Amino acid sequence: MNSMENDPGTPMAAAASTVQPARAHPVTLRQVAEAAGVSTATVSLIVNKKKGARIAADTRNRVRDAIRDLGYRPNAMAQTLVSGSSRFIGLVADAIATTPFAGQIIHGAQDEAWKHGYALLIANTEGNGELETDAIAMMLEYKVRGILYSTWFHRATAVPASLRESDFVLVNCFSTEPDARAVIPDEVQGGRSATDILLRNGHRRIAFINATTPAPAKDGRLQGYREALEAEGIPFDESLVLEAYPDQEGGYGATEELLKRGVTAVYCYNDRMAMGLYDGLRENGLSIPGDMAVVGFDNQEVIAAHLRPPLSTVSLPHYELGAAGVRMLLGLDESPADTAVKVHCPPVERSSV
Repeated sequence: MNSMENDPGTPMAAAASTVQPARAHPVTLRQVAEAAGVSTATVSLIVNKKKGARIAADTRNRVRDAIRDLGYRPNAMAQTLVSGSSRFIGLVADAIATTPFAGQIIHGAQDEAWKHGYALLIANTEGNGELETDAIAMMLEYKVRGILYSTWFHRATAVPASLRESDFVLVNCFSTEPDARAVIPDEVQGGRSATDILLRNGHRRIAFINATTPAPAKDGRLQGYREALEAEGIPFDESLVLEAYPDQEGGYGATEELLKRGVTAVYCYNDRMAMGLYDGLRENGLSIPGDMAVVGFDNQEVIAAHLRPPLSTVSLPHYELGAAGVRMLLGLDESPADTAVKVHCPPVERSSV
């Protein structure tokens, strides 16, 4: 035996190692027709499920067998042109793909779309109006079944004119314009649930640190706090509502004023604010929950589950918002045009109360 044949350093061996298997070519409509013994027109009628086509059952079975045996895949874009719609649902978002927890909207929409035989086309515009217009135009060209239009935080929005060229649902945002179906988090219920956690644990003098930034969440979470107190017969005390910037520094900076109020518990507008409050309370020699019970809002896992003690909070239902948007778009859920559908914000109880 010639030892050169097995030496990987020889030119022959090097050449052999670069040989790649031939790439398989897609099976064509004509090949299916030849295998089934029919015309390409007949195969096209069967593949595109053309209603009213008079084709014998035996012929249909032969074509289907040939499709299966050959591994034929129909041209999705060609089918779209025939039917006038596709198996795509669009999702246009301003920033949710790059935020730490709101990307769950995409996850929920994708799972729900797939469950009903659709795939999701996603465009993350980062608030760029020109890019948004182009993204919607591209989705319209693909004849999507409809478009979900989403924002990374719950707010009012204007409906882009081009969006009305398709079915659409607003997700995590809303509009007062006519026929603007929307799904949003139930901020009022979330505020009630956060306050109820503290009330159920015996607290009666409860402060609320709200945000300074105007938003539906600011108003809704305050309303929920007031409703929970009212349901327990506790008068609303305006002096127990503080405002701070909704981040860690805001929560930390509110500590001094909070401690002047003589409260035993506090509900924070969000988890980042609660994280700052933890630091402020500890600097004052106070323990959680022994000296002060704390509840947040958002259930931002990277924060809430890893604080010490882990933070009781209320979850923003981003996954369910995405799924509910798809169901509304497909007509599987009720979709009133004159009011947004509110999605429940579930409480998550941990050890801070």
